[in-house]
Order: sequence, then C-alpha cells, then structure tokens
Amino acid sequence: MKHSLLTLALGICATTALADEPIPNPLINYNQFQRIVLASKGEREVRRLSEDAFISAMHEPGVVVLDARTESRFRLRHVKGAVNLPFTEFTADTLANVIPDKYSTILIYCNNNFLNSPAAFATKMPAASLNLSTYTSLKAYGYSNIFELGPLLKIEQTKIPFAGSEVD
Repeated sequence: MKHSLLTLALGICATTALADEPIPNPLINYNQFQRIVLASKGEREVRRLSEDAFISAMHEPGVVVLDARTESRFRLRHVKGAVNLPFTEFTADTLANVIPDKYSTILIYCNNNFLNSPAAFATKMPAASLNLSTYTSLKAYGYSNIFELGPLLKIEQTKIPFAGSEVD
C-alpha cells in the first residue's frame, strides 16, 4: 500500500511540475546543449579521422590527445602520449589545466574505437559513445579544433601505439 501511494504521489507531483512553469536552474541549459549538438553535427562528421590521419596528427606540434575515460581504464591501456581527464571531471579549470589554448588541436578517442580489450575499452551503447559527449562538451567550453578517431579498430591490428599496464 505504501509503495502505491508513493508512486501516486510522485506521479501527481510530476504532472503538476509539467503543467506549471519549468523548475529554474541557471546552471543547466538544455536549449544551449541542443544548439551545440545540432551545430556540431556536420562539423563533427568531417573531423572524424582515419587511423592513419589520427596517427599523423598525433605527431604534429602542440596537438593534445585527450582521453576522457576513467583514470582506471586509462591506466590499463591508452593511446601513447595521451593525457587523461575523465569526462566527469570536465570543468573550465580542469580543461584549462590540460588544454590551456582553446585553439589547440585536440584529438579524441573512446571505448567504442577499439575492440578486444574489454577491461580498458568497455563498449558503450552507440548513442552513449564517449566521443559524442566529449566532443559536445569541449565545444560547450569553447574549444573549436577538435578531431575524433573515426573507425572501430582491433587492438591487435591497429597501428596506433598504446601504453598502460595491459601493454607493458
């Protein structure tokens, strides 16, 4: 009985909240998020790099290879030379510490770029791919020169060099 009353109360509250004015929170802006996603769609697609183009770009001066996975997964295996800043730690200050120049070339990759290393690169649902969130968030923070590893690669066949405890 308690459970059904709670469910009913939550349903009434939710319905009432939807009927009234939106609940204000100046630190959450869904409309701006949607604008960034829509504006980035075409740009992001042409900035997805082949394996060879990604490797070539890694060696350019001033390029930052950013790994936004958790620190524990990064320690297992990461692109050699990458810096780790977990997506959940993105703030203006933490990003500025890792990428001080908003015009720097940033290369990103995620779990869904690599097969056969499930501990380090646990596959996400395609719509929840970390590359999508990382790209959008970097744009929201004012970074504009973002490129993404495009293909799905097998760990044992890729030419991309790795470091980490799974590799050493």
